[in-house]
Amino acid sequence: MGFIAFLILGLIAGAIAKAILPGRQGGGWIITLVLGVVGALLGGWIGGMIFGTGLQEFFSLQTWLLAIGGALIVLLVYGMVTKRGARS
Repeated sequence: MGFIAFLILGLIAGAIAKAILPGRQGGGWIITLVLGVVGALLGGWIGGMIFGTGLQEFFSLQTWLLAIGGALIVLLVYGMVTKRGARS
């Protein structure tokens, strides 16, 4: 998968993760892109470790599920970190 395709995958996965999680998450499109790309990397790494597969093709359902799952994890961690920082 090319670099531009990976960025598009990350942006869309981050947007879907924000839509799935309840509540208001801060950040605009740049934060969504960064969280989505980091989540796609995390999802690919977890998929490789657990299932023996990773991010392969842009139009593969497996790639999208791993990227969205990773983005959900990253978004949850991001939400915990930013809420903790806002309290102090």
